[in-house]
Amino acid sequence: MAEHNESAAYPVGLRLAGRRVVVLGGGQVAQRRLPALIAAGADVLLISPSATPSVEAMAAAGEVRWERRRYADGDLDGAWYALISTDDPEANRAASAEAESRRVWAVRSDDAEAATAWTPATGRSEGVTVAVLTGRDPRRSAAVRDAVVEGLRDGSLTAPHFRARPAAGHVALVGGGPGDPDLITVRGRRLLAQADVVIADRLGPRDLLDELPPHVEVIDAAKIPYGRFMAQEAINNALIEHARAGKAVVRLKGGDPYVFGRGMEEAQALAEHGIPCTVVPGISSTISVPGAAGIPVTHRGVAHEFTVVSGHVAPDDPRSLVDWEAVARLRGTLVLLMSVENIGAIAETLVRHGRSAATPVAVVQEGTTAAQRRVDATLATVGERVKAEGIRPPAVIVVGDVVTVGTGTGC
Repeated sequence: MAEHNESAAYPVGLRLAGRRVVVLGGGQVAQRRLPALIAAGADVLLISPSATPSVEAMAAAGEVRWERRRYADGDLDGAWYALISTDDPEANRAASAEAESRRVWAVRSDDAEAATAWTPATGRSEGVTVAVLTGRDPRRSAAVRDAVVEGLRDGSLTAPHFRARPAAGHVALVGGGPGDPDLITVRGRRLLAQADVVIADRLGPRDLLDELPPHVEVIDAAKIPYGRFMAQEAINNALIEHARAGKAVVRLKGGDPYVFGRGMEEAQALAEHGIPCTVVPGISSTISVPGAAGIPVTHRGVAHEFTVVSGHVAPDDPRSLVDWEAVARLRGTLVLLMSVENIGAIAETLVRHGRSAATPVAVVQEGTTAAQRRVDATLATVGERVKAEGIRPPAVIVVGDVVTVGTGTGC
C-alpha cells in the first residue's frame, strides 16, 4: 500500500448550483464565505441563533434561508457541502462527526485537521478562478493567490485566450484616470496588456505606454494625419481601420471616456461600422484631482452638491451651452474643467450673477502626477493668479468653501 500524506489535499471545483449547502454559525467566517456560495447558486441553509448585520442582510434579501437556532443532529441530512463555524466547540465536533458519517464534505473554521475539506485561498479575474492550497499555511496561500490574481489583472502574468478572435477585431474605450498610472482601473490595465494597437490621448497616463510589449503599435492621437478629416473623424477612422484588420485596439483616454472625452462619438462611429466596442469607465479628474490636492468636493455642513462644468468656451461665446447665471446661484462646489484660458471671464461672470467675489478657488495643475501643484485664490483674484503663476493645462479648478476644508489636515 502506498504511503499517503495527511496534509495533502485533492483540489476539485464543486458545482453547487441548486444543491443544498448547510452553514452552521452566522459570524465573521460565514460573512466571508457566504457570498461565494451564493454566487455559485447554492441552496444555502444557515443555522445560527444570531448573525452579523451583513449576514442578516443576505437572509433578508432571500439569498439564504436562516433558521435562528443552534445546530442539532440531522441538520446535515441531504447536504452536499457544509461550513461548520459556530462558536461552540462541542457543536462543531458533533457536526463534523455527522458530516463524516453522512459522507458530506465539510470545512471547519476552528480545526482544519478535523475537517474533511479545506477552503483554498480563492480569487477571480476575467472569468478565471484561482484557488491556492499550501497545506497548513493559509497566509502563504493568500499571498500566492494575491500574486497570481494581481498578475492576471495587470497583465504581468499573461494567460492568452485560445479562441478565435472576431474577424472585425475589437475596440476598448478605456478611461485611463487623471494621470497617475496607478489610478487606471484593473480592467483597463488588463486590456492594455492584451492590446495590439493603442491609440492614446495626450492626457492619458503616458507612463503605462512604456510597459507595453515591443510588438504593440502605439499611436499618438494628436499626431494622426488629419488630411481632409476633422481630428475626431480621423481618430474614428483609425479605430475602425485597425479593428477591421482583426486587431485588439485600445483607445486610451484621460479620466473617463464619457466625461468631456468624446467617447460616445467614438462608440457611435464604431457601432455604425459593426465594430464590437467595450467601454471601461475611468476615475474622473473631476473628483480625483481635487481629492489628491486635499479638497473634498462635498463636505457635511459645507456643500451638499458639486457641479462639473466645461469652460473650454468663454461665457459670452454663443457656442456655450452653460447657463452661467444658474450656475452662479448654486451654493455647492463648482468644478471647472478645460477652463484655464477662460478662468478670468468665468470668475467675472459668476460674480456678476451673484457668487461672492471672496469665494475660495483652488487651481490644481497636473493633478495626481509628480508635477502636481496647487494655487489658491478667490473669484476676485483667480484670473490674475493663474497668469502670474504660469498655470497651463491640464488643470482642474475648484470653486467653493470646500477649498479651505482640508487645510492643515496633512493629507
